[in-house]
Amino acid sequence: MNQRFRITRSMQENNEEQSISLEECKHYFASKPDFTHSPVLTVQGPESVMSIDGDFFMWTYENLQIPFRLYMGDLYVAIVNEAVVPQMIEVATDLRADVVEG
Repeated sequence: MNQRFRITRSMQENNEEQSISLEECKHYFASKPDFTHSPVLTVQGPESVMSIDGDFFMWTYENLQIPFRLYMGDLYVAIVNEAVVPQMIEVATDLRADVVEG
């Protein structure tokens, strides 16, 4: 099972913008050439296909599509590859947010 992290501002007392907004994410990720926005995440297993509605910012790394999901003002990402860690830290830094496990 992959470890999941949350990019959040909820622990920052002095930050007026505790939620990360969809508009902010769309603007930020539009400036990143290796990210695309998707309203649906499709997961294909050996015998079935599952679609999840939401706001996903898909990071393309080598042959992988790694979702950063915006949910209730936070971004979530699973560490499916070690390359996700520096990307996650960069996103959190740029959005003036913290990274917490869970």
